[in-house]
Amino acid sequence: MNENRDELPRGCSAISRDHEFTVRAGRQYANDEPGVIFGMNMPEVIVEPCSRVTVNFVNEDAVRHQWMVHGLPRYLYPGGMFHIEAMGGQQQSGTFIVPAEDRNYLIHCDMAQHMEKGMRAQLKVGSGSATLWAVPGVSDAFQRASYLPRWAFAGIGFAVLLAFGATMTLRGPHRQ
Repeated sequence: MNENRDELPRGCSAISRDHEFTVRAGRQYANDEPGVIFGMNMPEVIVEPCSRVTVNFVNEDAVRHQWMVHGLPRYLYPGGMFHIEAMGGQQQSGTFIVPAEDRNYLIHCDMAQHMEKGMRAQLKVGSGSATLWAVPGVSDAFQRASYLPRWAFAGIGFAVLLAFGATMTLRGPHRQ
């Protein structure tokens, strides 16, 4: 869906290079992390800016899978997406042209719970922008961000000590 073989993104004067990749999807590509049951043989695809990319998507499972890229220019790709969908045991191909900017794009399967269960990758254009989190074989399984500010733990510790001190003071001397 949203295939684009010829229209150049803004900032590209010509196709810099043609790439062709065969991406295989299936349970056999899942890594050994807990909860990961699906995977792709290519967790990272690296191309030059302004490249034309052809993806041959081979689904080796019995269930439907997708290879979807997010964040592409909306003036070329409706919704900013390019995607290929293949039924179980089938394969599909599609072509798109990446923008001129160095950036990382999310690749995933949009079927319910497939991304959460391991079908996540990244498209790195040029030198990229930042490695995406939770890309199997590339980055940590989740982003470890605390919901509390850093000083909160010190404040909680101080409050516990203060409460303990107040309890001991109000209790008075220990009698036998």
